[in-house]
Amino acid sequence: METLTPDICVVGAGAGGLSVAAGAARFRVPVVLIEKSEMGGDCLNAGCVPSKTLIASAGVAQTMRNAADFGIHATEPRVDWTAVRARIRRTIGTIAPVDSQARYEAMGVRVIRAPGRFVDDRTIEAGDFTVRARRFVIATGSSPAAPAIPGLEFVRSLTNETIFDLDELPRSLIVLGGGPIGIELAQAFRRLGAEVLVLEARTALAREDPELARVALDRLRREGVEIREGANVLRIEPHGAGVRVAIAGRTLEEYVDGSHLLVATGRRPNVEALGLDRAGVRYDRSGIAVDRHLRSVSNGRVYAVGDVAGREQFTHAASYHAEIALRRILFRQRVAERAERIPRVVYTDPEIAWTGLSEDAARARHRTIHVLRASFSDNDRAKTEGVDAGHLKAITARNGRILGCGIVGPGAGELIAPWTLAIAQGLRAQDMTSAIAPYPTLSEISRRAAAEIYAGRIDSAWVRRATAFLRKFG
Repeated sequence: METLTPDICVVGAGAGGLSVAAGAARFRVPVVLIEKSEMGGDCLNAGCVPSKTLIASAGVAQTMRNAADFGIHATEPRVDWTAVRARIRRTIGTIAPVDSQARYEAMGVRVIRAPGRFVDDRTIEAGDFTVRARRFVIATGSSPAAPAIPGLEFVRSLTNETIFDLDELPRSLIVLGGGPIGIELAQAFRRLGAEVLVLEARTALAREDPELARVALDRLRREGVEIREGANVLRIEPHGAGVRVAIAGRTLEEYVDGSHLLVATGRRPNVEALGLDRAGVRYDRSGIAVDRHLRSVSNGRVYAVGDVAGREQFTHAASYHAEIALRRILFRQRVAERAERIPRVVYTDPEIAWTGLSEDAARARHRTIHVLRASFSDNDRAKTEGVDAGHLKAITARNGRILGCGIVGPGAGELIAPWTLAIAQGLRAQDMTSAIAPYPTLSEISRRAAAEIYAGRIDSAWVRRATAFLRKFG
């Protein structure tokens, strides 16, 4: 076997691993990248890119149904699932060259397409190569986790990794799990014409602010998605060409039948085949145990980024982790992860976005907080677009420093960006009011919400006395 001795060995060519490899190569640091499957990882091949492409097609179908609201003849769309699938593949194909092996090799990265496994605390074997590196970055991501439900193993079930390969559009889709993945795909397939039932053991979109989640879930229900919360699934069994799910009722079992079953009940870190025990790397069901600098707590040569680090399971979080790991490895900077700076988005219609502390977390950390609000119903651009629901909710400390912000409405994932910057820079709501938004745009909602910080002060006795004095003597 050939032995390679790079400065950095990266395992996993998803968003985090590719960012580390590209960054190291840019500084002309010898780097080896190991990937056993497809370049681009889950996000490109089975996650963000195909799902958002599907959501876009579903959005067009829904616009056709609602065209009458805009003075256009409405029609029920005729969905060509084969064409929708082809569009998903084309979209992946347009992005794939950016993540390709050829591009990274042109940067100077040595790419090994084989499974990698530690054989000791500083050596990995992959294919015909032995890699002894100064530092290792594990970026192997996560995979769908199957719940322990009797009978699940005996039926054909889908995950986000397989649902885009269906030969036909589901007639009736049962979704296990009411988290972001399950809810996003439930709405998309409903808009494309499937009957959809979501079964959630607790609360749908439980991580999201309840006020924001309610707006999105109400929309799904109005569109015909049935969402059962607190559903206790007893077992699953084949039923004709589809599946039957038994649910605990108040007195008797209830049964729901579907042509297809989507399992979206969470994800597990990809740690099993890495030989971490031989490397002395501690891990558990959540992922590799790392400190605030994303360095293994038990093997200082090893870093973990992205899903496998047991942190936020977002592509942009993996890229952020990669930056931290690179700055630590290359420049010894004492940078640490700041989870509150990582925004998240649920790509329903309307979208839900959040950045910073939740309202409950803010109340727990600060004696006094302010909750600032603005509604899309008061935004002129939203009125022209026919937006009938949604709002922005910002959380500040007593002095106006922004602690968190959430938005439910059109383009929430885009509108959250300035609030993420504000939190990272320690800005106050007062600072946000100095930004002039063009009219008419949805972005005006941010300035309107921030201006609420002054609401109580304008009516204060001190302001009234000062105004009266200046009117008389000014």
